[in-house]
Amino acid sequence: MQGRDPTPHRAGIERLWQPAIRPLDYPLWLALTPASAAFRSAVAVRHLFWRFLRTIPSIATISVGNLTVGGNSKTPFTLFLANRLRDRGLRVAILSRGYGSKSTTDGAALVALAGELKVPVDEAGDEPAMMARSFDGPIAIARRRINGISLLEKMAPLDAVILDDGFQHVRLARSVDLVLVSAANGFGNGWMLPAGPMREPIRAARRAHAAIIVDSGPGQSSAVTPSQMKRLASATKVLRASVRPSALIVPEKGRWRETPAPLANRRVLAVSGLANPAGFYAMLRELEADLTGVLEYPDHHDYSAADWQAIVTAARNADLVVTTEKDLVKLERFPFARDSLCALRLEVRMNDDDVRALDALVLERIGSAKAA
Repeated sequence: MQGRDPTPHRAGIERLWQPAIRPLDYPLWLALTPASAAFRSAVAVRHLFWRFLRTIPSIATISVGNLTVGGNSKTPFTLFLANRLRDRGLRVAILSRGYGSKSTTDGAALVALAGELKVPVDEAGDEPAMMARSFDGPIAIARRRINGISLLEKMAPLDAVILDDGFQHVRLARSVDLVLVSAANGFGNGWMLPAGPMREPIRAARRAHAAIIVDSGPGQSSAVTPSQMKRLASATKVLRASVRPSALIVPEKGRWRETPAPLANRRVLAVSGLANPAGFYAMLRELEADLTGVLEYPDHHDYSAADWQAIVTAARNADLVVTTEKDLVKLERFPFARDSLCALRLEVRMNDDDVRALDALVLERIGSAKAA
């Protein structure tokens, strides 16, 4: 992976997912449309099947998901919601599929409790391991989510379980369905995979209790077209949120120390394993960091000793290596120079009206589930 000027880009097939593509790319996109139609039909059949065999959990279940592939800030929003409910005295757990986990079991597993990982990072998955650093409630992983809920309920009484990336898990009924939409990425050309970025059509948002448009930069223009926004708003309530950098996280003796983020004019090597790192770069620029280069790895990348050596070599002319929290949980085991490796901590913000609407929706649905 070579360092280079971090210009926001779309690599590979993603360039075909834009509302306007180059004429030279059109034949390739057109060749993908039959597979897209087949995928759309398969999704419809699957949803119809699970509509009749849906499992209803015995506890309030909140899904945070999306309609597209790629990063939509689901994990930061899951943490925001979980901590918000905990601050109100509710007993909350987080359940993840554990994408990238190397666990040898197909069943449910408790991976964190009281802010401590109970299994190695590679068994927990990077996102559950990262969430354990910011949430002190129970965190479990399970491919079959109902098994995860059963495990969590056996441990202690709970008021709610939050599913990280659960919108397409239609076999499990939910008390609240929240769909996140990236303002920067929108719905692309609106086509289903592989001719577009959609996991489901926009009309699937009618299953959601609210859609939340998430922006990741001040003054950012929205990629959601007016016609797409109209279709989304006709299907469900639309709220807005933003994800902003709030601090730097520095690993120290197995713990994370939070410090301010004084990156102005500091030479920074950006390292990330993200589906789309453009937002990460934009945040570093917003903090006035002098980006000397970037190293990009695949989403959920499992860093090796060779990767560590490449990062150290690329960072020779940098003051800091700055990465994301989900990458830090996998990089902190390597012997970087003291205070040379850190991660950008993000926080979710909502205006007063939207956060009140979110609170009212979630608390009402949790209360209804408890009463039932």
